[in-house]
Amino acid sequence: MPVNVFLLRCDIWSKHLKVKDMFQPNWAHLHELPLFCNLNETTANTLLCAARIRRFPKQTNLIREGETPNFLHIVVDGMVALFGTHDGEETTIEIAGRGAILFLAAAIRNAAHLNSARTLTPSQIVMIPAQIVRDLCDRDATVARAIIAELAEHCHCSVRALKNIKLRPSAERLANWILRTGTIQGKNGRIELPFEKRTLASCLGMSPENLSRNLALLTKHGVRISGHDIVIENSSALAKFAKPNPLIDD
Repeated sequence: MPVNVFLLRCDIWSKHLKVKDMFQPNWAHLHELPLFCNLNETTANTLLCAARIRRFPKQTNLIREGETPNFLHIVVDGMVALFGTHDGEETTIEIAGRGAILFLAAAIRNAAHLNSARTLTPSQIVMIPAQIVRDLCDRDATVARAIIAELAEHCHCSVRALKNIKLRPSAERLANWILRTGTIQGKNGRIELPFEKRTLASCLGMSPENLSRNLALLTKHGVRISGHDIVIENSSALAKFAKPNPLIDD
């Protein structure tokens, strides 16, 4: 389908929805992302004309596994849980934050989503029609290279996650998550959990009960629990227990 025809259909679609929390993004929402930072003006304008930002309340299902993607979703604010289900069970695969590009491989291949996505906090999501992204990939080498680089990074992250869950006991996984998150949040060692602890437990591959036991264990290794927050009181002691590995944690 020609890009201009698809853009027209997207514009009609967005007006038909009449969603008050949907609006067109500006380049400031996208240009810092590796996927978009090197685009020329024509390609950038094509994406901006097609894209919409929508605000979602927490606990909103964005994507369901098994569905074919209509849009590429990019988190510009908030947190999103990627999760899978099987035989009545559910597990959290990843917690995606600001700047995360969701299900790029499915959008490029026009293939079914392998897992679902749900907002954990109030979130703003950029939605770009998947067909636009595929068309630009076919005819713009800069877009194709950026997509290859993003998919390569996703592949590396998947390998790190597999090594983390297969090579470490659950208490070490939790300790390394605390170290990384404390560095990212940068709040003098205090980690504020914006979601329920059972979501963290699922993401780290343990039960909520096991998470509680592991948190109690880590109080002997420089960690203190303060209500819903986790406080790092002795980062050296925690690192000694966690044994961070740059081939897993960086």
